[in-house]
Amino acid sequence: MSQVPALQAVPDGIINLADHEAHARQRMDDNAWAYFSGGAADERSLAANRSAWDALPLWPRVLRPLAGGHTRLQLLGRELACPLLVAPMAFQRMAHEDAELATAYAAAALGAGMVLSTQASLPLETVAQAARLTPGHGPLWFQLYLQHDRGFTTQLIKRAEAAGYEALVLTVDAPTSGVRDRERRARFCLPPGVSAVNLQGMAPLAAMQLAPGQSALFDGLLHHAPTWDDVAWLQQQTRLPLLLKGVLHSADALQAARLGVAGIIVSNHGGRTLDTAPATATALARVARAVRGAGHELPLLADGGIRRGTDVLKAIALGATAVLIGRPVLWGLANAGAAGVAHVLRLLRDELEIAMALTGCATLAQATVELLDTE
Repeated sequence: MSQVPALQAVPDGIINLADHEAHARQRMDDNAWAYFSGGAADERSLAANRSAWDALPLWPRVLRPLAGGHTRLQLLGRELACPLLVAPMAFQRMAHEDAELATAYAAAALGAGMVLSTQASLPLETVAQAARLTPGHGPLWFQLYLQHDRGFTTQLIKRAEAAGYEALVLTVDAPTSGVRDRERRARFCLPPGVSAVNLQGMAPLAAMQLAPGQSALFDGLLHHAPTWDDVAWLQQQTRLPLLLKGVLHSADALQAARLGVAGIIVSNHGGRTLDTAPATATALARVARAVRGAGHELPLLADGGIRRGTDVLKAIALGATAVLIGRPVLWGLANAGAAGVAHVLRLLRDELEIAMALTGCATLAQATVELLDTE
């Protein structure tokens, strides 16, 4: 694989994210498609993520001055050109041979942020170099799954710091995997040449001897699941800002704010963990009311089901500072590598600007909850 992704053309006929999805399905095999597209159990949360955005009407205001408007914002001390970040997604080499390298180049070229997964298929240093050498690149964050080996976790954090990552994102909503029927039906397995390379060298989890009647989950794996104490521990291990990803309940958001985290990402893991968990849009509204009502000003971000610029605008109106884009990035990656990812992000930014203009918002600060409810 080249260190600079080869330039590919976006296939003709792709004019929106739904087109990207349809084309990507033709390019991915059943194994990869089950992993990237499936949700947990009956996929009710997966579907709700999409329908919840659709259910929110935008109430446009008219005759407002719009000249000189923009999509810029401040996030953790950085100015972003638009409120878009690439969500952390594992094993991107299953979508395209250029994998996370292509995604990093595309996000950086568009000025969007990127959150690299712990389970990336390329070394975190390689991805960081690609992003940081691109002029005008957006924030580069590293997503962390807390490992059973705390020493290895600390080493991973130090590698991220040394490589130039600007924040850590701790995923907190997956102490175990969800019930993923699509993956089981497809008999999902990682193809040859694809692995979580950044976890190489970690000592394997020692097998626990279970007594009769004990649970392999509760009496085994979950002994290593992160707790609030681990959040405090992580804050002591790093100089980087720490965000928590996977918060849905307002009480958890308030606890995170009290611990002084740098931000909260409202997410149900793309509907991949707990099925029937609330849609992101539903949870975001509640979290924003609770956090702001308690006087906390930390950034709130959101992911899950965002497919249009209008969805981005609705998230901002509900209280988000920015949004993370997941599956559509993978569709673009599968369709045309770095150019496909860039096309996805550009479509969303263009659609956001149009939505802002048509609702009377010259800036993101003007996108308030009044856009969603006039009562």
